[in-house]
This record gives sequence, structure tokens and C-alpha cells, in this order.
Amino acid sequence: MLTDLLSLAMGFATLCIVLAMLCCLVRLLVGPSAQDRVLALDTLWMCAMLLILMLGMRFGSLIYFEAALLIALTGFVSTVALAKFLMRGEVIE
Repeated sequence: MLTDLLSLAMGFATLCIVLAMLCCLVRLLVGPSAQDRVLALDTLWMCAMLLILMLGMRFGSLIYFEAALLIALTGFVSTVALAKFLMRGEVIE
């Protein structure tokens, strides 16, 4: 009973994350300004990390958690670089 409920909850959470990713993709492609696109890209990175974490819990493998950590670090660094580029016009000073 509890396993069925957990499986149902994980399926619902995965569906919600995929829908959030689709909304971020629309904002990334249609966004009216560059700042909106950077924010959508940052949220897309986070949703991808959460989706990989959900897959790691579903399949019970530790490699998914390491991949999620790499995606989180890459997403953070790229968001900082894009924000710095939008503010100053250059990334490396």
C-alpha cells in the first residue's frame, strides 16, 4: 500500500517537473528580455536536476545523484556568467 502510494507520488512529481520544464522552455524561447531568458534557463537547469534526482530515487542508483550534482554546479556557474555578461558586457575582467 505504501509502496503504491509512493510510486504514485513520484509519478505525479515527475509529471509536475516535466510541465515546469515545458513552461521554462516556452519562456526561454519567447521571453521578452534577456533577463527573462536567463531566469528561464536557470529554472530549466534546476528542473533538470530535480528530474534526475527523481529518476535516481525511482531506480535506486547513486550515479543519478552524482549527475544531478554536476548539473547543479554547471547551472550555477553558467547563470553567474550570463548575469555578469548582461551587466557588464564581459565575463572575464
